[in-house]
Amino acid sequence: MTQPSAPTGETTKTDILVAGAGSTGLAAALAFARSGLKTALVGRIPPPLPGRTIALFEASVRFLDALGALERVKALACPIEGIRMIDDTDQLFPVPELTLRASEIDLPALGVNISNDELVGVLLDLVRASPEIQFIDADIADYEVNGACAAALLADGRRLEADFIVAADGRNSRARAVAGIDVKEWTYPQVALTMMLRHEFPHDNISTEWHTRSGPFTLVPLPPRDDAPHRSSLVWLMSVDDARRRLAKPREELEYEIEDYAKSEFGAMKIESDIGQFRMGGMQVSQHAKGRLALVGETCHIFPPIGAQGLNLSLRDVADLEDCLASVDLRNERELSRALVRYDRHRRADIGFRTNGVDVLNRSLIIPYLPVDLFRGASFIAVAALGPLRRAVIREGVLPHLVLPRMMRHPVRAHAG
Repeated sequence: MTQPSAPTGETTKTDILVAGAGSTGLAAALAFARSGLKTALVGRIPPPLPGRTIALFEASVRFLDALGALERVKALACPIEGIRMIDDTDQLFPVPELTLRASEIDLPALGVNISNDELVGVLLDLVRASPEIQFIDADIADYEVNGACAAALLADGRRLEADFIVAADGRNSRARAVAGIDVKEWTYPQVALTMMLRHEFPHDNISTEWHTRSGPFTLVPLPPRDDAPHRSSLVWLMSVDDARRRLAKPREELEYEIEDYAKSEFGAMKIESDIGQFRMGGMQVSQHAKGRLALVGETCHIFPPIGAQGLNLSLRDVADLEDCLASVDLRNERELSRALVRYDRHRRADIGFRTNGVDVLNRSLIIPYLPVDLFRGASFIAVAALGPLRRAVIREGVLPHLVLPRMMRHPVRAHAG
């Protein structure tokens, strides 16, 4: 429930303090409350994100099921039964089309696609309905982190003490800065445009990616509406100049260009949402936990929206941290330190693997260098031709073998039937 206003200077205590009320922070609060810890969530609900959807793969679907959110998410989402990748770089040697299907690893779907705002709404409703979560809709002005405890100093003068802080306060995290954790950042010469579309022909629950010289052009299936039986979300990477030019176009002209990029496979296109835009960049941190604080989500990793890894990785952060702290006395510094060493080791491996993979794929598209084209093409050919390799790639994408925390291990009951 939302915490009512309190007198300035009041001090309250909790076991876990989650900083940041975006989708990652909301999920973290639900996960720790579920494990029996007194949990406080502090932050502002983020504003709507135009045209943004989230593709949640099997491990994340299982996690949402453990949180009690899956039924509501599925009612608003569209299943993704396969991912189709098409090389559209006009490289010297043709590359075969590659399709990865859920049926190859005995799943009805690889995951689901849902509007970012609708996902936040579902998680927020669950947080507000949870008697175990103290939700404080306020800004955090500063933090105190020492050996004995941690505290958040709210902008209105309140002080919230906790045994442990989960920092989900985003790429400009104040909590991370106070903890003294170093950040490495980089940029790409790209902007992503995001929007929701209705189109003439069905998507058959398949996500389709055209890999172009400016980056991926990806259509991800959305559920139908009464007046729009065929809908998809679009994530379109392009140069800064192209983004500026396209945003200045009349909607009808942009719709024709989108149809052209999709090779008219989905027929006429109609933009039904506002258009979002964000600059492409990446970020890693020197460590994922320090003292009585751990980082999750975009406080510790950012990379382009390629392969739908972003929020899936963030939810693995949350589930992994919950797993590492599950049997720990948070007041015992030695036990806590061991648990956080384990968390940092897990996240370094998982995040590093995904970040490097996405970075290599993105750069291989935007840099027209023949040896790189040949390597990418050979990789596509190998995955398309070799069934065991293809199935291994699919499993790694939706059920990563490096880290699979307990809240992501148990198949959803509906999947077994």
